[in-house]
Amino acid sequence: MPKAETTIDIAAPPEHVFELLMDPSRLGEWVTASRSVSGVPDGGLKVGSSFTQRLSLARSEFAVRWRIDELERPRLAVWSGEGPKGTTAHVRYEIEPAGDGARFRYVNEYELPGGFIGNVAGRVSSRAAERAMKSSLKKLKRLAES
Repeated sequence: MPKAETTIDIAAPPEHVFELLMDPSRLGEWVTASRSVSGVPDGGLKVGSSFTQRLSLARSEFAVRWRIDELERPRLAVWSGEGPKGTTAHVRYEIEPAGDGARFRYVNEYELPGGFIGNVAGRVSSRAAERAMKSSLKKLKRLAES
């Protein structure tokens, strides 16, 4: 299963960073691959909440249905996602205090269908996903610190 993982320090309170991360209406402000979201529940996200996100990555546009599996405000959110043709993803947000700000650890593991061919495609898409992840986290840092 391909995996993308990184950590970034953000000069903003952990609670502020967490609230920004957990607001689907703001995904387009920092997730470079995000094109739109729909089906966001009223009243905020909780365990079991889900919504659909349209993404564009490696010249492909597709939808992922995200569901929150674990939520411990303001330090942890664990998501599972279902995409096209049996693609799955597991994303983990971890936030901890770091000096006067927050340290955000992001982990994304995903599985593509297709056995060997899917594994090869996964290596190619993994590079694109890693580039998008690093770009997104730079945008998140600027947004949270502004």
